Amino acid sequence: MFGKKPTLKEGIHVFSVKKNGDFNDFVFGVVTGVEGRKVGVNGIIVNPVGLKNKIKQGKTGRRSLEILQNPTPDNVVLALVYRVEHENFTKVLDLDKDKCNILPPKIYTILDGWVRESLPEFINTVLSLPSGSERDEAKRVLKQKMDSLVDKNLKRTLYSVCRSLKILN
Repeated sequence: MFGKKPTLKEGIHVFSVKKNGDFNDFVFGVVTGVEGRKVGVNGIIVNPVGLKNKIKQGKTGRRSLEILQNPTPDNVVLALVYRVEHENFTKVLDLDKDKCNILPPKIYTILDGWVRESLPEFINTVLSLPSGSERDEAKRVLKQKMDSLVDKNLKRTLYSVCRSLKILN
């Protein structure tokens, strides 16, 4: 009747965090193997440098600080509004030391697509420009990018974020 709770095994999507200075970077990927309390993960590690810079400049509230100190699959999309740096992540997590949450496949696809499609760069460009023709052009480029996305959940999430940021007219 009810499905079993997913367990860590090869092919499962996961979310983790890694300390980077005062804040945390976050990792999402696919489990490549499990041996005792060790889990191999292949994915992406994201450094939300844009949000970190906003905090250093004093331009954010407590919520932004919370996202960087305790990133979760539910709140990291807010960090992905600003510029990010990312690289491939292929490491072994130690479950005795490292956080490792199972991610639903839809959420993994949204996060992965968001980073791989460079959506933080498009959104950040719009947000950083003053009102005028350059900003209008950046909005058009972002809208074209949104319209070209194939994954409907990623597209829906991006539209929702853009509406909440008042980027869409």
